[in-house]
Amino acid sequence: MKDRISELIKGSIDAKQKLLLPEQLTVIEGVAASVIEACKGGRKVLLCGNGGSAADSQHFAAELVSRFEKERKALAAVALTTDTSIITAIANDYAYDRVFARQVEALGQKGDVFIAISTSGGSAAVIKAAEQAKAAGIRVIGFTGEKGARLREKCDICFIAPSAVTARIQECHGLVIHIICSLVEEKLFGK
Repeated sequence: MKDRISELIKGSIDAKQKLLLPEQLTVIEGVAASVIEACKGGRKVLLCGNGGSAADSQHFAAELVSRFEKERKALAAVALTTDTSIITAIANDYAYDRVFARQVEALGQKGDVFIAISTSGGSAAVIKAAEQAKAAGIRVIGFTGEKGARLREKCDICFIAPSAVTARIQECHGLVIHIICSLVEEKLFGK
């Protein structure tokens, strides 16, 4: 088992090492700048995802609303994955693929940022929400993996984790979320 454990750790390190490529750094910087601009302007960050990506969206929103590394004022962020009454009502009355789009329609405003997280890039609910956000003039940011072309097409900017393996994609997403939260706090509240 030690060989397999070592192999898995090396796979994670390899994926994260690729995040140091200039094009990756530029995308991460662009995502951070978009979130900073929205927060500086008193706008909201709306986030969604399914499964593990739902957890990532909730984690990201929590870091913005509560705090990441420093005491500071709360930032407006909403994970659209957390209200089961809304999700089940929309899924029942419309369809599951509308659960996030309907919330974007209700809560999103021009100047907000919408962050769509899908490791596969093929989640119909996440893609429809990205389309809804785009139609409303909301900046759309995607987080996906190497095979996430469907989501990528809907985004103004898209962070693509350098892997096709779900676990490696999620690990990269988590790291980039933390990097962005750190940059947001530094730019808005100082070091």
